[in-house]
Amino acid sequence: MDVEFRYVRGHVEVFSGEGRFLFSADSMYEARMELEDEAA
Repeated sequence: MDVEFRYVRGHVEVFSGEGRFLFSADSMYEARMELEDEAA
């Protein structure tokens, strides 16, 4: 999945390759785990 991670005010926001907001997470680790869960 093509995604972009952005650090915003102390958390990570995840966007699709097209720029659509997907979700936010407290850390990069949490964001990657969430993506892994969605891919499964």
